[in-house]
Amino acid sequence: MKIFDYMVKHDYEQLLFCQDEQSGLKAIIAIHDTTLGPALGGTRMWTYDSEEAAIEDALRLARGMTYKNAAAGLNLGGGKTVIIGDPRKDKNEEMFRAFGRFIQGLNGRYITAEDVGTTVEDMDIIHEETNFVTGISPAFGSSGNPSPVTAYGCFVGMKAAAKEAFGTDSLEGRTIAIQGVGNVAFELCRYLHKEGAQLIVTDINKEAVNRAIEEFNAKAVDPNDIYAQEADIFSPCALGAIINNQTIPQLKVKVIAGSANNQLKEPEHGDLIHEMGIVYAPDYVINAGGVINVADELYGYNRERALKKVEGIYQNVAKVIEISKRDHIPTYVAADRMAEERIEKMRKSRSQFLLNNKHILANRI
Repeated sequence: MKIFDYMVKHDYEQLLFCQDEQSGLKAIIAIHDTTLGPALGGTRMWTYDSEEAAIEDALRLARGMTYKNAAAGLNLGGGKTVIIGDPRKDKNEEMFRAFGRFIQGLNGRYITAEDVGTTVEDMDIIHEETNFVTGISPAFGSSGNPSPVTAYGCFVGMKAAAKEAFGTDSLEGRTIAIQGVGNVAFELCRYLHKEGAQLIVTDINKEAVNRAIEEFNAKAVDPNDIYAQEADIFSPCALGAIINNQTIPQLKVKVIAGSANNQLKEPEHGDLIHEMGIVYAPDYVINAGGVINVADELYGYNRERALKKVEGIYQNVAKVIEISKRDHIPTYVAADRMAEERIEKMRKSRSQFLLNNKHILANRI
């Protein structure tokens, strides 16, 4: 791939390659945009098919974090790290300590966190070398497991989408089809059950499904049947790219709102569901509870304050819907526009500040 061409096209700031021969570390740190503040994004460890695939993943994920953080109202930019390796057998303490030293060398431009293939324990090791890491153990004043907070954000975001579709944000009596019953989705089920929603669940993990049946009186269906359920809301909480040409014709819902990342297989699928009148809560807006939660650690973690910020996802989803109606565009486009407008506003503000104070800066030089 022509790396600089790609970086120029999507306006990336920095791409770093980090290696430590002794520990076997091969890491790529991508920093997309720091207009709003230092880049925050997790560290993913994965067995990539090629170095090019790893680079593309780091760049794509970093850009996604810029939009997620901006849309969430955080004063943070977007970045991401991928470590090439098998998280089940290639990890060692020296690897994460070496990686921590690379992060420390960036002097706060990039702050990392847990992601696919990494754990709280890995973040604790990184913390031995740098303070620019979040999602560490509660013993260090961290927020701990982010799943319940991510679920709470999805819950309030779903209520905002329901308000647009049904005229009320109450989910009592609503039938909600939930794809996946992992850590986040299980906590989401808890919130929905408490509100009086009727749950239809599916997962390849039968144990997780059985727990949902027992605790929430959920109805279980085969994974292939979840799309065609007679439901009010479809909540994708597992796979990406599940809103596609095969699944869209099966949908009978008025709302799509869930925690899964990259739910639209292609942009045109967002156009299709918009034309069908389905209210779609864009994934990176509704599932931002986790990053909002860990970002609070930068101020000295306070759970009550963090949850109050997460409640703002309701307003964020409502604003996306408002922009969608105002500009006659699908909500996935409206979400991007909301994030881009916030970044552009900050850029203009900085430019104006420099213009107004150029004589002071000139004297300092």
